[in-house]
Amino acid sequence: MASSDQQGSSGGAPKPVPGSYGLPVIGAVRDRLDFYYFQGQDKYFESRVERYGSTVVRINVPPGPFMAKDPRVVAVLDAKSFPVLFDMDKVEKKNLFTGTYMPSTSLTGGYRVCSYLDPSEPTHAKVKQVLFNLLLSRKDEVIPTFHSNFSSLLATVESELARAGKAEFNKLNDVTSFDFIGEAYFGVRPSSTDLGSGGPTKAAKWLIWLHPLVTLGLPKILEEPLLHTFHLPPFLVKGDYKALYRYYSAAGKQALDMAEGLGLSREEACHNLLFATTFNSYGGLKVFFPGLVANVAGAGEKIHERLAAEIRGAVAEAGGKVTLAAVEKMELTKSVVWESLRLDPPVEFQYGHAKKDLEIESHDGVFQVRKGEMLFGYQPCATKDARVFGATAGQFVPDRFVGDEGSKLLQYVYWSNGRETESPSVGNKQCPGKNLVVLVGRLLVVELFLRYDTFTATVDTELLGTSVFFTGVTKATSGPGASSSE
Repeated sequence: MASSDQQGSSGGAPKPVPGSYGLPVIGAVRDRLDFYYFQGQDKYFESRVERYGSTVVRINVPPGPFMAKDPRVVAVLDAKSFPVLFDMDKVEKKNLFTGTYMPSTSLTGGYRVCSYLDPSEPTHAKVKQVLFNLLLSRKDEVIPTFHSNFSSLLATVESELARAGKAEFNKLNDVTSFDFIGEAYFGVRPSSTDLGSGGPTKAAKWLIWLHPLVTLGLPKILEEPLLHTFHLPPFLVKGDYKALYRYYSAAGKQALDMAEGLGLSREEACHNLLFATTFNSYGGLKVFFPGLVANVAGAGEKIHERLAAEIRGAVAEAGGKVTLAAVEKMELTKSVVWESLRLDPPVEFQYGHAKKDLEIESHDGVFQVRKGEMLFGYQPCATKDARVFGATAGQFVPDRFVGDEGSKLLQYVYWSNGRETESPSVGNKQCPGKNLVVLVGRLLVVELFLRYDTFTATVDTELLGTSVFFTGVTKATSGPGASSSE
């Protein structure tokens, strides 16, 4: 499949960006209703691309009045225009993590945490370096910690299947992922501390206050004023946040010592650790893992056979152990994880203010954008771009990224707020845990196919994405998992 770059530049004289914002306030509210209720996210963007005949288009984005002062953006909605959002020479990222509005800093201890900082701000480099150092210091703990937590989850799945004929993955994943991240990063499972089993619930509640760009399925007359029009009052989650902070303050002692050495106050570092671990890591796995399991379940038995053979073969070669080197050899497993991240990116929206007058190139034209204008990308439009990924762009193709031709498409996988072929640094906004997320995705697939020959699941949608219920598992009949799966 030829990429857009291989297809040549669209060229031509720069054009003004098409589109419309409608009447002040009224247009933005109407568009918000389309986004949440009348059209839904995908159709909202696709219909405007169709209406204006352009993948670079002027639109309103939620939440709009009265939470956001200005909902107007220039949307970049194809694989060619989208990467302008990663170019730190062209866009500024200050206070844009959640887009056209910013939650109160009362929700983050009074600090603008790293996600809201532009790389030009000195604190950005310090915090991101703390996160890099933390991940590096704990790299040897990830695989054994993942296995201990997620093998326990799958044992619970089996007991639930035996008892009730089905097992809800999302609830088990919420609890397990929260414990896994705490143990992997800090060596302390949150459930073994004063947080007890309440950590995931407190975290989920705080996440909604931070990022209420969701629909809860309530009647519009209730949901619009409660969630989408005014900021939710921070004091309602103050107790939840304090409980989370106490955990990170105690469990993260070594990381906080390191942060002080880099010139951060212990308090600011702890609020950043809480945000990065709870919002970025835990919030990400809440969305990513159910989507991954759903995609793998839907891929069917033939793909399951190939995955099981690849995974068990690599583990057997490594002496029966899951090692980083063994996982690196699993080409189909890697492709499955990248394909899931392409199809269902955990963070769908990206933003940036134009630092200067820009010319943005799409597949079909070059467009003028003025300094200070807000650029916005809805990632699924870019990562399901048929001009790059062909007729199957909207489908889960497990082996899409296998081989030399497949690997050429990785530059169009953008889930980490950067290209998959690039690396996070203190000078960009790419996810510091990019490699960890890909690794734990592979480890989940490894756990599944060391333990099972195949499995089935039903898939639905919920608040944050995909809802998965296991409906059956077939225990492994060969390989390293066969003896341990009973």
